[in-house]
Amino acid sequence: MVVLGISAYYHDSAAALIVDDKVTAAICEERLSRIKHDKSFPKRAIAFCVEYSGITYTDIDYVVFYEKPFRKFERILNAHIFHAPKGFKAFVEAMPIWLKERLDMKSTIMKSLNKLCQQKINWDIRFVEHHLSHAAMAYFTSTFENAAVLVVDAVGENATTSLFKAIGGKIECIKQQSFPNSVGLLYSAFTYFLGFQVNSDEYKVMGLAPYGDLRAEQTQRFINIIKTKLVSIGDDGSIIINQEYFTFMVGLKMVDDRVWIKLFGIAKRDTNTPIKAEHKNLAAAIQCVTEEIFLKLAAHIKSLTQCHNLCISGGCALNCSAMGKIKANGLFTNVFVPFAPGDDGGAIGAALAFHSLASDTRFLSNVSPYQGCNYENEEVEKAIKAEGLEFYFAQEDSLYDKIAVSLSHGNIVGWFQGRMEFGPRALGNRSILADPRAHSMKERVNAKVKYREAFRPFAPVVTQDDASRFFEDYYSPFMMFTTLVKQGITLIPAVTHVDNTARIQTVTKVSNLRLYQLLKAFEKYAGIPILLNTSFNVMGEPIVCTPVDAIKTFKASGLDILVITRVRDKDCVKN
Repeated sequence: MVVLGISAYYHDSAAALIVDDKVTAAICEERLSRIKHDKSFPKRAIAFCVEYSGITYTDIDYVVFYEKPFRKFERILNAHIFHAPKGFKAFVEAMPIWLKERLDMKSTIMKSLNKLCQQKINWDIRFVEHHLSHAAMAYFTSTFENAAVLVVDAVGENATTSLFKAIGGKIECIKQQSFPNSVGLLYSAFTYFLGFQVNSDEYKVMGLAPYGDLRAEQTQRFINIIKTKLVSIGDDGSIIINQEYFTFMVGLKMVDDRVWIKLFGIAKRDTNTPIKAEHKNLAAAIQCVTEEIFLKLAAHIKSLTQCHNLCISGGCALNCSAMGKIKANGLFTNVFVPFAPGDDGGAIGAALAFHSLASDTRFLSNVSPYQGCNYENEEVEKAIKAEGLEFYFAQEDSLYDKIAVSLSHGNIVGWFQGRMEFGPRALGNRSILADPRAHSMKERVNAKVKYREAFRPFAPVVTQDDASRFFEDYYSPFMMFTTLVKQGITLIPAVTHVDNTARIQTVTKVSNLRLYQLLKAFEKYAGIPILLNTSFNVMGEPIVCTPVDAIKTFKASGLDILVITRVRDKDCVKN
């Protein structure tokens, strides 16, 4: 059976393909279109998945969309009727899109696929509930037979938080919370008020939060306002949004600026204005409240399911600080967050969810995050020569020492190897790597390479077998948890956040052999098997996908060395 999974039309469109019970290819549309958070129909992503998997379009048995559009339309319609006449302008603007494209999504997908493959095929198109897509992405890519599955995001069709129990390959929803009572939308409201972009920059609020002072009177006042005015939090983690203070239910803005300015006593921050102490404290306040909600949800789902394993998905699972708190809490023996818990991962999740229902295959697991493009040496060489750059080839046995020495001398390396990662994190195949020992390295990479805000932290990548020497928690293969840096460890200031935490990635020989070998080589010269790892891109652009993308970013940034390798054989090095 061949199943094509699709997520599209809202943000982070993607495609994934299952062939003979295995995920063979998956990629986000933005990596190919070069449009950040591209929401268009993922035609390039689908074309890649089909070509890479060695099939034809007529081989596809089922096309599965990651949500049920009619139910989403019903929720939007009901919200506008309930709040009428508020939001009438937004309603009028949205209706033509729904009536033309989204209400009859089956027809829209059918036409888009036929245009893509230039054939007229009667596609078998199915729809999976949005939160089930998220749940399947988490559960079926874990190694758990039995698990509690928690899905938290802004909103699917109508659900904002869903609690599932998964046993033996079957996923059952046991409880849900509905729009507008949404943890994701609550957090996004603060993202907006703090001057960041909604559905894109929530992670910046998370990164800013540790710079706030939780003990400060102002921060405690902010927390009190949030919990008494904006949201009521139940002991089970359920929430009730006070709709008097929000406009996202029907409008194009998250909140009324004037209302929030009066409520908090501070001005809304404009995007390009400096970040002040009050902004840091407000970020700390909403992060604190969000973590409280997550911990209560985790305790509640444990009491309902009695499972020892917890999977977490949905866009809010990208809040790695909250995920780290759940893991450190010790309530569950194992906590798992997949490599793409957001809407892009919905493409894989929808395919997995439908596959589990339609086939005799009982259980899928250990899906690799490395599902994207890879390139042969000939393609790499052609791209380099087209830019007039000099390069040389290095043999595998000498490559790691050469690059490790360069890194230990303070050089910043663009590391491009094998198949591209799926999801928002650079996991060592499209990464920028640097020495974490220098205090100045964080500022240098932020300012001279990534061109991004100075407060943004960087992640350490470390060998799994050495992680316990440096970090309190030492299993995080997809960079989805923050953990405390062990007391007394001062060797890695460039990847230690202001609150003494780090969002680690742990690597084994099996998960990423080349990166593992580079870390071991670096240890010989620097004394630690840890590198600073950040995504290979500059702010505002998607992670690089092709050698041409990598070379363009290399030339436009402060990178010192570019390493490009194919899946096997000799490695191409540029410096």
